[in-house]
Amino acid sequence: MSLSIFYILCRWLHFAALISLAGGSLYTALMAPARFRRYLAERFKRLLAVSAVLSLCTATLLLAAQTGLMGNGWQDITDVHVWQAVLRTRFGQAWQWQLLLALAGVLALLLKGRGRQQLLLLSSIGQLTGLAFVGHAAMLDGGTGVLQRTNQAVHLISAAFWAGGLLPVAMLMREARQQSTRYDAISTLMRFSRYGHLAVALVVVSGVINALLLLGWPPASFQLYSQLLLLKTLLVMLMCVVALANRYWLVPRFQRCGESAQRLFLRTTLAELLLSALVLLLVSIFATLEPA
Repeated sequence: MSLSIFYILCRWLHFAALISLAGGSLYTALMAPARFRRYLAERFKRLLAVSAVLSLCTATLLLAAQTGLMGNGWQDITDVHVWQAVLRTRFGQAWQWQLLLALAGVLALLLKGRGRQQLLLLSSIGQLTGLAFVGHAAMLDGGTGVLQRTNQAVHLISAAFWAGGLLPVAMLMREARQQSTRYDAISTLMRFSRYGHLAVALVVVSGVINALLLLGWPPASFQLYSQLLLLKTLLVMLMCVVALANRYWLVPRFQRCGESAQRLFLRTTLAELLLSALVLLLVSIFATLEPA
């Protein structure tokens, strides 16, 4: 496997882990009713633990892969001098904070109760914000650079709320069928739906701003980066259509159509989750290309 492909796969897994960690911990720390949070934290325990550990592992592998890419390939991953050079770069300095925040997320798993959920959420939000200081998001300097990084942080956190909340939605649908947890599960789902509108709007607006900052308007060319960005935009638009259909067509039919509407809602939610995974893969490929 080439080092570039390894880097793309690690970046894809890293994004997926961070988004899952942020989405799941948002439910258990903030969105669920207070009396339901402990129960939900237990239900999401495996998801959050796997996401936290995976975010630390992939952050470490990404730093190693970046070291090889800045050197002469796989052989330089074990070269101490290359590591020292990479750690002195802007990427290396920012990534050291990523590792510390990822480690904090893993250490949070040793805690119990509300502190565990809050630290997991802070770790994920911190790591997502840190990603705005590496790669294309850190290309510009001065006031424009501050705008670019702030906008990218908003983009990533909003995307984590939206896409990271989809798997918990599927898990909560089971709780909504049980009499003992039905009311709290539905209340949690409605909160996600309410704030999800804002998250989707922020994803779209911040995505447009990112594209304008990187490519300008009109774009000077339509090379591979721009082509993949267009494909990403189309996938996000399709996700928006699915989300709107779920909220305004399927949900009102739950009482009238019962199980059939709920099963269809679950399938479309999983389809939306698959689309988000494809978007993350495209974003991971972007990192290896020059904006053009």
